[in-house]
Amino acid sequence: MGPVVPEFSRHQRQPRGSRLRSGPLGDQPFPGLLPKNLSREELVDALRAAVVDRKGPLVTLNKPQGLPVTGKSGELTLLSVLPELSQSLGLGEQELQVVRASGKESSGLVLLSSCPQTASRLQKFFIHSQRAQRPTATYCAVTNGIPTASEGKIQAALKLEHIDGVNLTVPVKAPSRKDILEGVKKTLSHFRVVATGSGCALVQLQPLTGPG
Repeated sequence: MGPVVPEFSRHQRQPRGSRLRSGPLGDQPFPGLLPKNLSREELVDALRAAVVDRKGPLVTLNKPQGLPVTGKSGELTLLSVLPELSQSLGLGEQELQVVRASGKESSGLVLLSSCPQTASRLQKFFIHSQRAQRPTATYCAVTNGIPTASEGKIQAALKLEHIDGVNLTVPVKAPSRKDILEGVKKTLSHFRVVATGSGCALVQLQPLTGPG
């Protein structure tokens, strides 16, 4: 099966009865991107508004693209504002820790925990699952075209490329040894076609390699 390129819409359909949040991220034309020159307080407010689930010590939020998890001293990162975010969420002295997070150039769900023991157990689970190539995350994509196979695996080489002021992940055909040394990464994902219509398909994807 040849590669099928996912196409993501900027304007996602909102659940019935919901409304778009206003604020540092909600007012942007592309809410998945982190605005430039965001203050520390604005970032904390944006992350608090991005919380999608809380269960026991676990907090899940939707991290915007462009926000690094770690960085240099004085740099605005997810880790640097966790104390303020913990206070903002009413956790008191139970400071949040990162369990699982995507990189700076990716948006997506971040799993946090206010319990060190829970965080440690889950981190070990993710590390062990990744080494065993067991999926720990599931994504959905709308493709331009319908895959010939309803289920299978996709092997692709990917790299970061600066396009229109944004670093995006793009595929690399037949990567050379030099490409690999320069940062091109080989990936393996399981896919399953969930639904089709009008020349498009809804595909479920589970990365088996790399941070997923």
